[in-house]
Amino acid sequence: MLRVLPLVLSLTAVVLSACGGGPKMDTATMTAATPIDAAVFSPLGQAQEYRIGAGDKLNIRVFQVADLSFEELTVDTSGEIQMPLIGVVRAAQRTPSQLSSDIAGRLSAQYLRDPQVTVTVTEAASQKITVDGAVTKPGVYEMRGTTSLIQAVAMAEGPTRVADLTKVAVFRTINGQRSVALFDLGAIRQGRGDDPAVYGDDIIVVDTSRLSIFMRDAIAALPGLALFRPI
Repeated sequence: MLRVLPLVLSLTAVVLSACGGGPKMDTATMTAATPIDAAVFSPLGQAQEYRIGAGDKLNIRVFQVADLSFEELTVDTSGEIQMPLIGVVRAAQRTPSQLSSDIAGRLSAQYLRDPQVTVTVTEAASQKITVDGAVTKPGVYEMRGTTSLIQAVAMAEGPTRVADLTKVAVFRTINGQRSVALFDLGAIRQGRGDDPAVYGDDIIVVDTSRLSIFMRDAIAALPGLALFRPI
């Protein structure tokens, strides 16, 4: 299970310090995914591929090799799995594609010629997200498997009646760097935008007017909706 507490504690001061004013974004001129320099900004779809964790259940297929294919392997508490021939394989904190490449590399080194390996996460162990801001029940919630932004807000029993749904921030750690992206939840609800996936350790703040001036300024500098930027 990923740990959410360090990120929560680091943001507590800014989330709870409700200040007025601050620059506002002209969201009417923004798109859901404005093209941007990938070296600095990450579109949502590329922000973070799911990383395997302890307790996850994996489907592993080695093409045309039934003895090396498994309907279900569970990642143990140390983050490892056991495979025939190659033994212990580290799975935790790797993406399915990274694990596939590692298994294929080990098999090709001694046993198979150009093995085709596919790894799929069939069931994700519970992970935690934080939903804060203008929601009915702010708090830390457990999720299993793929969860969207709308579903995450629903866990907190939805936004309050006065919430500004055009300014929903998602804080996420990407490659060790805390980042933030802004979403228009109202547009997503109306089908005018994609409902993005959220990940373990994400912090969702509905209505960014509740953040500190510093954080509002950082969000106001974002080049468009659904783009993660380091803060």
